[in-house]
Amino acid sequence: MRQAPPVPDVFDPRQYADAIPYDAYRVLRDHHPVAWQDEPEVLGWPAGPGFWAVSRHADVVRVLKDSTTYSSHLGATQIRDPDPADLPFIRRMMLNQDPPEHGRLRRTVSRAFTRGRVDRFAAVAEERARDLFAGALRTARATDGTVDLVSAVTDDYALLNLTDLLGVPDSDRGLLLHWTQRVIGYQDPDEAGPGVLDGEGRPVDPRSPAMLADMFGYARQLAAHKRRHPADDVMTTLAHDGELVDGEPEMFFFLLTVAGNDTVRSAAPGGLLTLAEHPGVYRSLRADPGQLLPAVDELLRWHPPVLTFRRTAVRDTELAGQQVRAGDKVVVLHASANRDERVFEAPDRLEPSRTPNPHVSFGDGPHVCLGAHFARLQLRVLYREALRALPAPRVAEPPRRLVSNFINGIKSLRVHVT
Repeated sequence: MRQAPPVPDVFDPRQYADAIPYDAYRVLRDHHPVAWQDEPEVLGWPAGPGFWAVSRHADVVRVLKDSTTYSSHLGATQIRDPDPADLPFIRRMMLNQDPPEHGRLRRTVSRAFTRGRVDRFAAVAEERARDLFAGALRTARATDGTVDLVSAVTDDYALLNLTDLLGVPDSDRGLLLHWTQRVIGYQDPDEAGPGVLDGEGRPVDPRSPAMLADMFGYARQLAAHKRRHPADDVMTTLAHDGELVDGEPEMFFFLLTVAGNDTVRSAAPGGLLTLAEHPGVYRSLRADPGQLLPAVDELLRWHPPVLTFRRTAVRDTELAGQQVRAGDKVVVLHASANRDERVFEAPDRLEPSRTPNPHVSFGDGPHVCLGAHFARLQLRVLYREALRALPAPRVAEPPRRLVSNFINGIKSLRVHVT
């Protein structure tokens, strides 16, 4: 009997700057579906106690759906353990709560995040995408025929759509980008910038109250402004919601700014890269843009914006034959689940018409992405405009990827567009 291969490391965030470790994921799925991962000190961040990596689709869905066994509240939802002093603050975020409290907050923000309000953004997003691609083409024609679609198109597209939805002035989109980079890209020196250290020389968690003070101060000012000058936007709805207690509108602003922005900000260049790398699919979609509806979900399966989410075991349990103890960290691997041969036929083949497509790029269970409809709409509009504006984009140089074991980010995507 052949011995199973050793458990590969899928924790070190530096490897994700090269590529998503799909070969390692397959080893995990085939031989170690729930595998212990060490959590050594890396990039200045202190070592942690380790965690269970969950790689198969069925187990990922089980963990995400079972909030009574796998809690978002106990240790929050990032692999790194927060400072115990910061944990009460971090637990107030909807992302880090369990039912029933999570349900109350989700219902509240759902009233602001209505389908009608989101659909009204379609025309605005279409015009915005057209203008951004036109600018990208002008840049390419004035230089060597290439352009970075991240800096020229997708960053501003995601940010300006979000400012519309929230009711933030366009002139402040730079603030939103700065906060997103600091919170989401904290493992990447290019994104996070010079790290803030505590008195003992350790990095300060970007989700700590001290590091979020400027964002929360802005959110309070914005909410106060919306109470005096209401408009048709999400922050107006939240500012006038009598069920929210002190601090909750600011928490929602944090969630929507970071999660709402970075979902599209990561998925959009990933989808454009995938299409550029599959010219046959690109030509087919260009000939028949009606295929975009299922294609958006296939591009999300192929390039999920979020790589991992963490839960904490509430009690001793068993998962895929592995004994998990109360208090253990349990981390689901979205990108692995999306390539699971047990669920997807030919998972390493891009099939724009794939149906059904039960990818977990937006999660599952009570925490399934609240803005999934908004994200799909934005991506569909963006890809449709790309197909119209760019006859045959070709990757000019390898994309620069984010150093992160959390977000599947692309920092630069230079393509030939003329």
